[in-house]
Amino acid sequence: MNNSGLRGVLAAFIVACSAVSTPAAAQVSTNRVAAETDWSVFVEGTGNARECWAVSVPKNTVNTRGGKPVDVRRGQILLFLTYRPGKPGEVSFAGGYPFANGSTVKLEIGGKDFDLFTKGENAWAGSAEDDRAIIAAMKAGADAKLTARSTRGTQTEDTFSLLGFTAASEEAETRCK
Repeated sequence: MNNSGLRGVLAAFIVACSAVSTPAAAQVSTNRVAAETDWSVFVEGTGNARECWAVSVPKNTVNTRGGKPVDVRRGQILLFLTYRPGKPGEVSFAGGYPFANGSTVKLEIGGKDFDLFTKGENAWAGSAEDDRAIIAAMKAGADAKLTARSTRGTQTEDTFSLLGFTAASEEAETRCK
């Protein structure tokens, strides 16, 4: 990831974590501790307030309306795996736009489908059990495709490489034990 991409990831982290009430989420992190192929690892905070996350940007994005490709303006698009001390990993997605009310984001990895619930511009797995299943699929998969719908009716499809995900997730988990 180049420096301009990294700056975008850092800025988007604030937006993506707006629903999280920890002090670390309210800050811009410049503390990238590792880069694993297509994934970066960040650590913020200390002690039990520490947060460690692996994050990536999509390799491909397709936006359509009425079945036809359209150009749309989106904020940063990010896929996260976040760890906090004593807690299991949590998968989240920042789509770069407000999701349609009541909609879900479809996450497809290696032929397995998962639904993420939405609020605003963010989406999460529904339970810790779902997070575990998604993380296992991400470690075994080559890419993750997220399909969603905006409040304006735009269908989006974002494809993330999972190269480096296993190493990045293990690094983030180890740093937040």
